[in-house]
Amino acid sequence: MSAAIESSASPASSTSLTWTERPGRELVRLAWPITVSMISFATMTLASTAFVAQIGSDELAGVGLAGVVGFGLVCFGIGLLRGAKTLVSQAVGAQRRDRIPELLGAALGLAVVLGALATLAGHVIAPWLSSLSASPRAGVFAAQYLAIRSLGAPLVLVYAALREASYGVGDSRAPMRAALAGNAVNIGLDCVLILGLGWGVQGAAVATIAGNLTETCVLAWPMRRQLRGLRWRPDAVRAVWAQGVPNGLQFVMEVGSFLILTVLVARMSAIDGAAHQMVLHLVNVSFLPAHALAEGAAVLVGQAVGAGKDSLVPKVARRALAIGAGYAAVCCVGYAVLGGAIAQAMAAGDPALASRATMLIHVSLAFLVADAANVIARGVLRGASDVRYAAIVGIATSWFTTPPLAYLFGVVCGLGAVGGWIGLAVEIIVGAGLFWLRVWRGGWRPAAAAARREIAGNAV
Repeated sequence: MSAAIESSASPASSTSLTWTERPGRELVRLAWPITVSMISFATMTLASTAFVAQIGSDELAGVGLAGVVGFGLVCFGIGLLRGAKTLVSQAVGAQRRDRIPELLGAALGLAVVLGALATLAGHVIAPWLSSLSASPRAGVFAAQYLAIRSLGAPLVLVYAALREASYGVGDSRAPMRAALAGNAVNIGLDCVLILGLGWGVQGAAVATIAGNLTETCVLAWPMRRQLRGLRWRPDAVRAVWAQGVPNGLQFVMEVGSFLILTVLVARMSAIDGAAHQMVLHLVNVSFLPAHALAEGAAVLVGQAVGAGKDSLVPKVARRALAIGAGYAAVCCVGYAVLGGAIAQAMAAGDPALASRATMLIHVSLAFLVADAANVIARGVLRGASDVRYAAIVGIATSWFTTPPLAYLFGVVCGLGAVGGWIGLAVEIIVGAGLFWLRVWRGGWRPAAAAARREIAGNAV
């Protein structure tokens, strides 16, 4: 009976997806532009930081604090809007592209509302930042930066909505081009406003907003036809909200857990805090491609689920895991051989910092492959609409392992940042095991069947 229900709820069960024979090639096609986009996003933040660093330490501290707060205001929205990618990819697989205008309209509507709320929250919080900073002068700069930067929150979320919809239809290059254009504008205006006109942190905030506006416009242009045909339907809003809220909550809680780890490490010693930041930037080289593969896997799994071809889900999962884990393994070998030399170079002649960074690199070898497996399995589960399980496990593992174990090993046992990273390793390894157990056992199948019934119900 359940098979008959699934078949009747899958209007495109006979859909022929072009990538079924070579999912690995399609994953790479989707993932490399996403990787470039992620690097561009990180570069935008680093560029603003580098320019502000030229004018003073208080300014740099203020921008750093306000940047973290500003990201916290939009991270729920960014996570929520990932639900639009899943629904769009499932509509593509089910040959229901007629649903895309209403799904995109729902995502953009939610983006505008959540962005407006983030802007309001930013202006309420900004005056209080001075009390959170060790330097009153840095607090003033933080308040100035956040008050301006938060005005761009709607742009950030509108861009996220457009990007996720673009990913859902299998186009990851248009968001990449938009991200690169936004980054170029941001860097150019940083030069003019900060170094040329002397606008300081206010210039950095204006440059970032201009970058956000640029990437939004550049991405909206090739989507103009879809944007002209937008439709507003309450049931589409409810669908995007239901699909996205677990993602948003998971994103917020995991960011909070990692922030606690960062604060704990920073309070241990200056050496620990510096080594933590150094090695974190280094291992991002192995993290970003895995996150991009996870996004690509979510798209392909969503298309397979929409087409009623659940048998393709494990195949996509295996290919994504093989590519992601293989890349992470190569990074492991590189770090094992060259980790000490890299740490020496990054430490700029500080032997204590180089020693601590080397130890953190060695700890990271224990979880680099597991981290790739962790995020890829999450992408597979999101694509199959199994978002609640992914959120519950992600939140539980991040809060019940990393902060308490970081405190136990790092503070009580006196291991410093090494203890904090041991806690992080436990979180990643345990999470990866639980997520892949769910994928292999097919625990996502009921959620996938429910998603198809939802599509069929909309068709009726």
